[in-house]
Amino acid sequence: MSGEAPAARRGHDEDVEDPVAYFLEDMAYHGKSERTREAYGRVLRDFEAFLTEFDAAPADADRRDCLAWVHELRGDHAESTVATYASYLNRFYGYMTQVGAFDGNPMALVMQEMDEAIDTDPARREVSVERMREFVAGVTHPLERAVVVTLLKTGLRVGELCNLDVRDLALDAPAVESAYDVGTRAQLDGKPDTLFVDPDVSRGAVTNGEERTASNKRKRATLVPIDGELKRALVAWLAIRPDAPSPAEPLFVSTRDAWGKRLTPEMVRSVVRRHAEDAGWYREGGDAAENVTPHYFRHFFTTHLRDRTGDRGVVKYLRGDVADDIIDTYTHNWGDRVREVYSEHIYSLT
Repeated sequence: MSGEAPAARRGHDEDVEDPVAYFLEDMAYHGKSERTREAYGRVLRDFEAFLTEFDAAPADADRRDCLAWVHELRGDHAESTVATYASYLNRFYGYMTQVGAFDGNPMALVMQEMDEAIDTDPARREVSVERMREFVAGVTHPLERAVVVTLLKTGLRVGELCNLDVRDLALDAPAVESAYDVGTRAQLDGKPDTLFVDPDVSRGAVTNGEERTASNKRKRATLVPIDGELKRALVAWLAIRPDAPSPAEPLFVSTRDAWGKRLTPEMVRSVVRRHAEDAGWYREGGDAAENVTPHYFRHFFTTHLRDRTGDRGVVKYLRGDVADDIIDTYTHNWGDRVREVYSEHIYSLT
């Protein structure tokens, strides 16, 4: 076998289908341990998932995308951990550039900036709760309002929201319970006014009788409380929800050209973009740190709920990105801890 890397032998015109898998495979060829490869894999897949919220991929990410990801890491990790994760991404880009699979390394300058403490906090738009209330007040269509309020009050990723089925919603509302088979998941027994987020939903796989077009980006099941505000938005939406042709009974379906079909991430991004443009929060050509998108709502949820509770564990549980020990603690103590903290501190949007 030639010592030249496979990507270089194929030539740059033929793209690597899965750059992360390719890089990890080459790490194995270079004798890196399984533990090291798993650590890199977790970080690189997290970065990849971050980019999907903006319809981007590692091969076309730029410096600002990388910097926004580093900024998000700072909300959940110590600086030493952030530096380690950043170095993983830098090595990934450096290697993929060297073998000819990528055009350049957008992390090179980010690493220099981090080392020199220059621009470590990207100019992500910061929206107060008061201003977000004004934004939500302008979203009047029941579907769009339910989608926006759900994103803002749960921290769900856009794909996770689109994958919700009626069975994933336990709602203590007689009008809804008489019209829909809500909350039929075993995990929702005895947990009214709760959303269940299933980690076992992936793009291209059939779940609940329907092939999915988006993946859920969490490894553990999550139970997310529904407060009175979100409950009212969901009840108003379900009162007009069209019948769906899918046997999965999607929770959110289109009321436009794709009448009755499950919302896609692209549809949700379009809705949020339209309202964000009206509010002056979205600019054509703006980057991930400037424009308000569904992913920004996840940032808003994380920032404001964490600041109000001072409890990173609960927020990380609700986001679906925590370690096993925290998951076990809060899942077993659901009624007494997570819901209590959430209900006491969740912000009002009306």
